[in-house]
Amino acid sequence: MDEDSVRKRKDMFNGGPATGPTSNMSASHSKPAEEDMKATVLQKEVGLLSGICMIVGTMIGSGIFVSPKAVLLETGAVGPCLCVWAACGVLATLGALCYAELGTMITKSGGEYVYLMEAYGSVMAYLYSWSTIMVLQPSAFAIIALSFAEYTSTPFYPGCTPPIMVTKCLAVVCVFLIVSVNCLSVKLASYVQNFFTAAKLLIILVIVVAGIVLLAQGNTENLSNPFEGASTSFGSIGLAFYNGLWAYDGWNQLNFITEELENPNRNLPLAIIIGIPLVTVCYVLVNIAYFSAMTPTELLQSPAVAVTFGDRVLYPLSWVVPVFVIFSTFGAANGSCFTAGRLTYVAGREGHMVKILSYISLKHLTPSPALIFNGILAVFYIIPADINTLINYFSFAQWAFYGLTALALIVMRFTRKELKRPVKCPMPIAALVVIVSCYLVLAPIIDKPELEYLYCTIFILSGLLLYFPFVHRKFSWTRRVMRPITMHLQLLMEVVPPEKNE
Repeated sequence: MDEDSVRKRKDMFNGGPATGPTSNMSASHSKPAEEDMKATVLQKEVGLLSGICMIVGTMIGSGIFVSPKAVLLETGAVGPCLCVWAACGVLATLGALCYAELGTMITKSGGEYVYLMEAYGSVMAYLYSWSTIMVLQPSAFAIIALSFAEYTSTPFYPGCTPPIMVTKCLAVVCVFLIVSVNCLSVKLASYVQNFFTAAKLLIILVIVVAGIVLLAQGNTENLSNPFEGASTSFGSIGLAFYNGLWAYDGWNQLNFITEELENPNRNLPLAIIIGIPLVTVCYVLVNIAYFSAMTPTELLQSPAVAVTFGDRVLYPLSWVVPVFVIFSTFGAANGSCFTAGRLTYVAGREGHMVKILSYISLKHLTPSPALIFNGILAVFYIIPADINTLINYFSFAQWAFYGLTALALIVMRFTRKELKRPVKCPMPIAALVVIVSCYLVLAPIIDKPELEYLYCTIFILSGLLLYFPFVHRKFSWTRRVMRPITMHLQLLMEVVPPEKNE
């Protein structure tokens, strides 16, 4: 009954003919309306440029501007620090090449979720969606929003830290604004991403050019003996890689929106091949620029490295650095929201989340329920005092899923030979990504075994308590409870189930 009323609304929104005996529209008038009418599915509105901006804009957040010192702290010298930054870029590229094969082989949105589903079945995919939708993505969104709020509010409180309430309220406003933009239009969200990616690349260019000028003037003492005092500990080098790869996180974002990508067989691998090496070059050159103006000790003592660099090199225009850091964090938050909504949407479509999350706005053709749900969770994560520890403890789980996804590529070479593979990643690359992922999962636990890792594992496995009654068995009483709730939310938000568009 509710489906009929929603379909009538759809006709009204799209300019279609009114149904009923009083309708006297001529065939000549109804034909153009039918031609203009779009199917209620996510539209292919993300081109190659927007795809590159999605990768670059999500990978480059505030980290490279605020605290690239974690890698230096573990390596102990400039030379190995730069080598680690470059090697992390290579590893991210290798991981993305695995995802390029998977994304062109299985052209569905949802990233790791759909690949784990195809390779291992429903349970593994559900555990991934449970931990990622409920914790990893909304908490990452919240952290980026808090970084944006901190940099935005700092100029209004010179000489002191902004009140925590002001920062949190501003972060909530940031989340609300970004979710609203993404609910209104896919194209608008893509334009926002493109603009802020261009802004962050501009400030990186300014920092790199300033560094080149300093090096040309003879400020090369920090690079003269780059390996002096380097750490040779296997554990510390491993932790340096762990911190470096955290800064590269986001290389898999385009796989979450494959269904909205124009010509994914071409644009997905191209965006990966262009985007990730571009970020790698930016990260290495920015670090070289920092070392042209600061000694390793000064860099380690700086609370915000790019701001210190700006104060020393760009004065009296040093204010541009924090402004562009604000732009950078806002763009990263927008990219995080855009892709997180697609995972929630696909999980709802597959029956692993409530059905309303898989519905699409009639007016805007965006997955607005999934985006709003992700935004609400992000606001909840903004409220606690410190969520950085949450991300740190759950990041080992993220790498576990990366490793399982790379392993899925190897598994499906034998179990799903019939699938077409427009892009084929060499097996040794996939094997290397699996090995690196295993190391990155085990390294923090072996280095500092803490109960929090056990709690995270228990939380992930606790998803099984919901899976068997609500997904596997599908108790009839749950449908009776959810049906009226779904209907009222559907009418309130003016959303409908996606059409089958095969």
